[in-house]
Amino acid sequence: MVLVKRIDPEGFPFYTNYQSRKGRQLAENPQAALCFYWPWIEVQLRAEGRIETLPAATSDAYYRSRPRGHQLGAWASRQSEPMPSRFTLLRGVVAAQARHLGGAIPRPPFWGGYRLVPDRIELWFGRPDRLHDRFLYQREGEGWTRTRLFP
Repeated sequence: MVLVKRIDPEGFPFYTNYQSRKGRQLAENPQAALCFYWPWIEVQLRAEGRIETLPAATSDAYYRSRPRGHQLGAWASRQSEPMPSRFTLLRGVVAAQARHLGGAIPRPPFWGGYRLVPDRIELWFGRPDRLHDRFLYQREGEGWTRTRLFP
């Protein structure tokens, strides 16, 4: 699961720990799918494509925009690894606070951004009697083709 806060012209940027299970999987196979579902309006978007690592400057800028507690948490969490106790995590936060007391907290070298660059996007719109609308957009050269799909 990732938090996608925005969509840019190239795709869907998100940030995580490069050493997490997700980060290791993306390093091994840089292909992914994202699925967004908004049940209150009965809309779903699924995007599939390649994953690229964002430039360090982009990751740095996003990291600086995060609340200080989130920055400290990035240093303290060994994301996806077994954790002996919550105290271990909290001790890591306190240690990170002590290292960066009163100053800016630099982005950890093991944390940064990726972007899913879609080559396929499907939009689903819920309709009565399961007669839903589905549209498939596929990258073709510099543009996109659109195909209506059966529900």
